[in-house]
Amino acid sequence: MLTVRGLARLTLGPADVDLEDGQCVAVTGPSGAGKTLLLRAIADLDPAGGEVRLDGVSRDAMPAPDWRAKVTYVPAEAGWWEETVKPHFRDWREASPLVERFLLPASCGDWPITRLSTGERQRLALARALVQSPRVLLLDEPTSGLDSEATAAVETELRAQLAAGVGILMVTHDAAQADRLAQARLHIDAGRVAAVVVA
Repeated sequence: MLTVRGLARLTLGPADVDLEDGQCVAVTGPSGAGKTLLLRAIADLDPAGGEVRLDGVSRDAMPAPDWRAKVTYVPAEAGWWEETVKPHFRDWREASPLVERFLLPASCGDWPITRLSTGERQRLALARALVQSPRVLLLDEPTSGLDSEATAAVETELRAQLAAGVGILMVTHDAAQADRLAQARLHIDAGRVAAVVVA
């Protein structure tokens, strides 16, 4: 279980969040409200006040890389630092079945990053996160660049992750997607957590 108490950064918060194992909470609100700030602060990518715990263990009690492997942030536009896809994965053979479930060929490991569409980059970034076997996924608009078929493939995998006990905190502007995946909603407006509504 992920617990967040009094999280505050810049114009965000203080925010309290509870995310159970196997639960999806949709984070909603207008653009600029602080949704991405919330995810980045939980992931310890930006400094923030407050307390964050996973299974009762404080984030401050473990090295940052270990925390980020367990509580993994996937931005709307992930970074890519090598020329081709495969070097971004620790084990491409392990990742290939997941990549194929996201409707991409295993051969895309040899593709140059410059060849990838926005939607292909999104799916590969999510696959890159999932092969780390995170306990919690912090997803920022994970299907914003995808067509309906690819969105369905990603949502199928997210449901499988939830069934396996992974918690998902997901920013989405798609109310229908929130209805399909989330058990609760966290609404942020002007940096303040306005409501938690059971879906």
